[in-house]
Amino acid sequence: MFTTRGYMLDISRDKVPTMSTLKQIVDLLMRFGYTQFQLYTEHTFAYSRHEAVWRDASPMTADEIRELSLYCEMQGIELVPNQNSFGHLERWLVHPEYNHLAELPKGGAITPWGAIKKDPTTLCPTDPASLEFLSGLYDELLPNFRSGLFNIGCDETFDLLSPYGRSAAAVKEKGAGRVYLDFLRQVATLVRMRGKRPMFWGDIILKHPELVPMLPKDMIALDWGYEADHPFEREAKAFAQAGLDFYVCPGTSSWNSLCGRVENMRSNVEAAEKAGRLCGAKGFMMTDWGDGGHWQPLAASLPGLILGGTFAMEGPKAAKMNLEDSLNGIMGVPLGGTLLRLGVLYLRGGALRANASELYRILSNDHGYSRHPGLTDSILHEISSLAHGCRMQAERYAGSGNVWAQEIVYMANLVDAACHRRDEGRLRALREEHGRIWRLRNREGGLADSLSKMPRF
Repeated sequence: MFTTRGYMLDISRDKVPTMSTLKQIVDLLMRFGYTQFQLYTEHTFAYSRHEAVWRDASPMTADEIRELSLYCEMQGIELVPNQNSFGHLERWLVHPEYNHLAELPKGGAITPWGAIKKDPTTLCPTDPASLEFLSGLYDELLPNFRSGLFNIGCDETFDLLSPYGRSAAAVKEKGAGRVYLDFLRQVATLVRMRGKRPMFWGDIILKHPELVPMLPKDMIALDWGYEADHPFEREAKAFAQAGLDFYVCPGTSSWNSLCGRVENMRSNVEAAEKAGRLCGAKGFMMTDWGDGGHWQPLAASLPGLILGGTFAMEGPKAAKMNLEDSLNGIMGVPLGGTLLRLGVLYLRGGALRANASELYRILSNDHGYSRHPGLTDSILHEISSLAHGCRMQAERYAGSGNVWAQEIVYMANLVDAACHRRDEGRLRALREEHGRIWRLRNREGGLADSLSKMPRF
């Protein structure tokens, strides 16, 4: 058993759940042994002086955070503040009043997978104004939380690798890793000054293993990875040998999937649990992201929420649990098997890396994607037929108002639309259904952004 068992939900790309939904999630976390809850935040807290950033996002307010923190405490769960503080700040830096803080004010960073970031995403670490900006955010955000921890993020700082960045001279002199570390340490100092212990994503510092021992020993490293073969053990050893507390952080495999990647999720969770147990991780945190517009409903993440908490509590013997029965109990209808059958359809189309399924790639037309040669018309027809069967089963309960059943119907329709990508009627109906399902659990803000990522006719 891990001392700390956390769940992190993305509320910035693009869904911000209603308070009733958040409390329902907290109830689920309590039921499956979680002790921590985080809301991944980029721009979805209602900072009083920064309305231009969150105006259309239906953000969490200070009053709501305090209410949710108290509710979590009543359930034995710690609500941990989370505000990305280095990379992933494009929602801020695209605005003229914040653009001067960017490492690449005009954007153009190249990601490790070859995509080009049109907008600026990363704070300039060599500009003192960046720390002043973060100080203001922390002064307003942190007093609303009872937790003594604070996740500052600081992952995927791609802009630092550009030769055209504002810190390019410093990077050339000291190296990108050292520039990153210097800023990370300064941010951690801001956190300590406010009585919190800093947590951070470990992906960037792991690219510079010689710098890992230089991290302040009070920092908690979050070792994340979402594929079945992620090298958790190698990365966990690096943090353990440096004397750092760390968490292992697998994922629900629900984002960019349409209906989940259940077998990948299962293997990812098992690998994280094993590495964390062998290397002395202080915590296990299940992550649930919203990349690509957060098309997947909560039902797609439910298998990962259940299995992640169970593995964090029980270790390897959790592999014997009856996940279908657990799903039936939560949903209140016998659709656990249906949900799991949808969650393995991605295997028939090839399990693409980079946290996505081939079916999602087809529907999103991601980065000029061309169909995998093994995904033939006949296989797509077979997948569509299987999704149709799942939809028919869920429709028996959706009509009575069961939200889980309605979400499963929607997931089946997502798959069907992917299999018939050029059918304008299906796409039009899907866009309408997306809005309806979204509003069952989530606020209006973010819906327009999510729809903008869906295919048009």
